[in-house]
Amino acid sequence: MYYYFIIALQGFCIYHCYSNRNNYYWWLAIVFLPVVGSLAYLFMNVIRKNDFEKAQETLKTVINPSKKILDLERKLKFSKTFENQVALADAYLLESRYDLAIENYQASLRDVFKDDFYVISKLQEAYYFSSRFESSITFAERIKNNTAFKKSRAAFLFGMALEKTENIREAEVWLKTFDAPYNYFMERLELARFYLRNDKIQNAKAVYQDIKNESENMSKQSFKINRIVIKKAIEELSQLN
Repeated sequence: MYYYFIIALQGFCIYHCYSNRNNYYWWLAIVFLPVVGSLAYLFMNVIRKNDFEKAQETLKTVINPSKKILDLERKLKFSKTFENQVALADAYLLESRYDLAIENYQASLRDVFKDDFYVISKLQEAYYFSSRFESSITFAERIKNNTAFKKSRAAFLFGMALEKTENIREAEVWLKTFDAPYNYFMERLELARFYLRNDKIQNAKAVYQDIKNESENMSKQSFKINRIVIKKAIEELSQLN
C-alpha cells in the first residue's frame, strides 16, 4: 500500500509540475528522490499555494490518466474553443501521444491565435520528441525572434534539433546561450555532452569544470535543487581526466 501511495504522489507532482510549467529541475528531484523530492515539491508548489481542491482533482487524473483525456475530449466536443483544444493537446503531449498532440495544436492555430507563441512552442516540442526534427526547427523558426524565446525550453530544444540535423555550428550558438554561471545546469550539462559528441573535448571539460566549481560555492538550497545534475557533471568530468 505504501509503495502505491508513493507512486501516486510522485505521479501527481510530475503532472502538477508540467501543467503549471514550473521549473523542470523539480522533475529531477521528483523522479530521482521520489519521497523527499515529491514532499518538497508538494510543500513549495501546492500546499503553499492553497490549492488543495485542485490538487485532489489532479491526483485522480494521475491515478487514471485516461480519464483526464476522455474528459477533455468530451469538453472539446461540446465546445470547440481555443482553450479546450490546447488543453487536450497538452494532455496528449504529456502522455507522449505526439501525433494527436500535433493534430490538436495545429487545429488551434487559427484566426487570432494563428501565431500563438505557446502553441507553436509546444508544436515544436511535440515534433522534437517524435523525432521529426526538421518540422521542429520549422516551428522554432517562427518564434525565435520573440523575446520569450530567448533561453526558453523552446530555444534549448531548437539547439538540440539543429544538432540532430547536422547544423552543428548553429546548434552550438543556441546551446551556448545557456552557459551562464549558477544557472541552467541541465542545459549546460547537455552543452558539455554536445561538445563531446562533436570532438571538442577541452570545451566540454571547461563546462564540466565550471559546474563543479560553482557547486562548491553555491547555497545549500541551490545545491540540493541541482545536485543530481551536478553529480552527473562531476562524474562525466572525472571520466575525461
